Amino acid sequence: MSVTTRYRDAWEGFWQEAPDEQGAVFWDAEPALTVGVHLPLFEPHLAAPGLPFVDLGCGNGTQTRFLADRYPHVVGADLSAAALDHARRADRAGQAAYRLLDAAEKSEAETLHAELGDVNVYMRGVLHQCEPGDRQPLVDGVAALVGERGRAFLVELAEAAGLVLRGLAQRPEGPPGKLAPVFRHGIAPGEVADDAVPEYLRSAGLTVFASGELPLVTTECLADGSRIELPSRWVVAGRG
Repeated sequence: MSVTTRYRDAWEGFWQEAPDEQGAVFWDAEPALTVGVHLPLFEPHLAAPGLPFVDLGCGNGTQTRFLADRYPHVVGADLSAAALDHARRADRAGQAAYRLLDAAEKSEAETLHAELGDVNVYMRGVLHQCEPGDRQPLVDGVAALVGERGRAFLVELAEAAGLVLRGLAQRPEGPPGKLAPVFRHGIAPGEVADDAVPEYLRSAGLTVFASGELPLVTTECLADGSRIELPSRWVVAGRG
């Protein structure tokens, strides 16, 4: 099962219009505030730290490049060709490789696994933006990528984030500037129940090793200058 055409087209349109500047996209926060916070939670659970790292849903590659500073073989994978164009332009040193990938199409995930072997997967804020019917196939694709030795670190917006986002979207003056294009392209974040992500992982044959809560830092600020942060939950999973 591949992702819906509407979902793919929405992301392609978003990234075709997105500026190149780091921080211009709502969730494109500095790596030190995002993946830099996540790695200390992830690394203790890595059964094989030397495996390739796949940044799944890499977008413009900001987090991918941070990973590539720390691991010898990093692949940024995304559904959108326009996103990967951004990522390649920003990665002037060619630190990482980039791959067009529909991970909800299991054969594509299996093909990448055949090339790389087992991998460690970092996936931030992808499931909650998927169509509901795409979520289990996407996690099945993650399971295909990690294989027997890899681990997956997933970060998703908590249910409570939906209230925050709806409040921002419904302001009389409209949503904040960096959030407006997300809604305009029809990729307004959906709602994933807090207990759904572990169930998707278990259904894919993966074991949850650790989980917790953290704020997901964005690049947008409120009128008082405070940074918008969204409640999120993280989970580490793999085969036991």
